[in-house]
Amino acid sequence: MSNLPNCPKCNSVYIYEDGSLLVCPECGHEWTLAGETENNDDKKVVKDANGNVLNDGDTVTVIKDLKVKGSSSVLKIGTRVKNIRLVDGDHDIDCKIEGFGAMKLKSEFVRKV
Repeated sequence: MSNLPNCPKCNSVYIYEDGSLLVCPECGHEWTLAGETENNDDKKVVKDANGNVLNDGDTVTVIKDLKVKGSSSVLKIGTRVKNIRLVDGDHDIDCKIEGFGAMKLKSEFVRKV
């Protein structure tokens, strides 16, 4: 049996190696032996138009009319978007909007509800 460390999140002893990562099957946490602090510093902070920090699962409101690329439709001001997901890239919000479907939005055009 190998001497792997306990999970830093849930302190589980059932840890296994997956390539260069250590994985906890109980909570799903993944980390490297080099240390956990490297991964936390790289996390990008996404803020709305008012400077509030956005998180996955938040509800936001569109603050200006937005043209929908590839369509003649317009996403109206005040449209509420529930259960957003933050992603990397220029358009940093991934969501589904009723009547439009899956979309990507820029955080500078929304505010947290």
